[in-house]
This record gives sequence, structure tokens and C-alpha cells, in this order.
Amino acid sequence: MAQMVHGVDPANSEVLAELERKTGPNNFFRAMAHKPETLAAFPKLYGSIVGPGSLDRRLKEMVYLAVSTVNECNYCTEAHLEGVRRAGLSEREIEDIQSETNQHFSPAEQTALHYAREMTRACADEFGTRSQLHEHFNEEQLVELTLVIALANFTNRFNNGLNVKTERMHTAAAAH
Repeated sequence: MAQMVHGVDPANSEVLAELERKTGPNNFFRAMAHKPETLAAFPKLYGSIVGPGSLDRRLKEMVYLAVSTVNECNYCTEAHLEGVRRAGLSEREIEDIQSETNQHFSPAEQTALHYAREMTRACADEFGTRSQLHEHFNEEQLVELTLVIALANFTNRFNNGLNVKTERMHTAAAAH
């Protein structure tokens, strides 16, 4: 079984301890704590992209889940399943995102999901999706959408590359 990076103990990092007071135990933050300056900056970057903006939370969570599913990132998928549910998506809609059927979404949502997957798989507009995006989103929204996709790819690659386990999986593994 692939080794995971051992996270920093919150007792050894003020920044991590403060974050975990807000979030609870977080293996992503514990891994990132090996680079304290990056950990200190990350929450602000993350919040500026996925927090309130020109796109609604529902669409941002949908896109994050679509990217995480394509990248097979268990950590981000589990984290964003909670987020999509809080954003009001039904189990059927979640299944549509994960199976890539997209049949229960508006044309704008479908286009955003296609764009997210294209940018994840090929980092290119392979099927002319960008021109379709302009039918549904203004330039500020396009930038925000692309930032969400890029952030999801960043966190997915970080977690997959370092084999970061979800808190639930890490706790179960430690018990064995």
C-alpha cells in the first residue's frame, strides 16, 4: 500500500492548531503544514475563490465535485459531497455529476461541468465549450469558474500525490 505523507502535529504548528480549531482535524492542512508559509496563505486563497462571488455556491460545488471525480481524488470528493449537499443538490444530481450524465442540470450548469472536465483531462478547450460558456456567463464569472477548476485540480493533485487520507479513512487505518 502506498505510504502517505505524515502530517504535522497541531501541537507543533500555531497556524495549523488555529485552523483545526475552526475545522476540526484536517489531514490536508496537516500535510500542507510542512510548508508553514503556504498553509498560512492557503485559507485566504481558497476563500477568495470558493467563497461568495459572482457564481453561486451550488455551481462552484458542482464543478469542484466534477473535477475531483475525474481526478479520482477521494479526499476532495468526500469533502465536497458534504458541500454539494449543503448547497442543495439532490442525490440524483450528485450521481449525475459523478457518472457524467448531467441530465438534471440547466444548460449553463451542463456547460460549466463540460468545461471543468475538459480543463481537467486535457487542460484545453477541446470541444468548443469556451464559446458556449460565453452564452451563459460574463467574463468575471468565467474567470471565477476557471479559478474553481484550477483550485480543485491543485488540491486533487496535492492530496493524490501525497496520498492524503480523509480523516475518516485515516482514523480507521490507525485503529488497525
